[in-house]
Amino acid sequence: MYKKIYLEVTNNCNLNCSFCTKNKRIKKFISIEDYLKILDKIKGYTKYLYLHISGEPLMHPQINELINLGSKNFHINITTNGYLIKRIYDNHNIRQINISLHSFNPEYKINLNDYMHNIIDVINNLKNDTYISLRFWTYNKYNEEIIKILASSFQVKIELKNNFKIVDNVYISIGHEFIWPSLDSDVNIQNKTCYALRDHLGILVDGTIIPCCLDTEGIIQLGNIFNEDLTSVINSQRYQTMLKGFQSNKRIEKLCQKCNFLSDKN
Repeated sequence: MYKKIYLEVTNNCNLNCSFCTKNKRIKKFISIEDYLKILDKIKGYTKYLYLHISGEPLMHPQINELINLGSKNFHINITTNGYLIKRIYDNHNIRQINISLHSFNPEYKINLNDYMHNIIDVINNLKNDTYISLRFWTYNKYNEEIIKILASSFQVKIELKNNFKIVDNVYISIGHEFIWPSLDSDVNIQNKTCYALRDHLGILVDGTIIPCCLDTEGIIQLGNIFNEDLTSVINSQRYQTMLKGFQSNKRIEKLCQKCNFLSDKN
């Protein structure tokens, strides 16, 4: 059992944020047929399904159908930049929504008040059934203004310093920008563990199985969910070598050695 599995429903995005990895893969939306195949294959391996890796999941034209189908056997979680939040206004089958408020930029043809009004409207409609995490994970010159709007809307005092509960099920999440792992990076961390393969793995929109959500280009390809089952992938030499490495505080794969995510969080 994994704590969670990341399933990319699309690698398309409606934004081009400076802090985000630039995905070079062929852009694709998962079909309902392929989605159901994957759900069947991962059933029993986790209870928590995260419908994102790269891309903006709410761009998927059938996002609500995907959520509803997935919620029959999994707790559904989504991370979004918030621009298309109205698309899930009435969907109460989502366990948690993470909204990256640091993504706001007026160049995307919506002003801040409208952007926040849409988000707050959905929060108020879903908060009784859904956990909502409002993320400030990187600097944005609009962050302070966003906080003022939230404080006024929910009649609470908010300081952008620590994680904060606004109301029941609605939270502020404070973080900082991390560097996406890249084979071209100067980072070289060989003796450190990772949670990948121990409590999670990821599946890209084309079915490629990856160890974690930071491998957005599918560099560490462990198999393809459409061609094999997870048991055979788990028992494969590459998977087991990586896993045993993590268990003994060693990073085997070159991309893992280039990843500073856990160090950044600590």
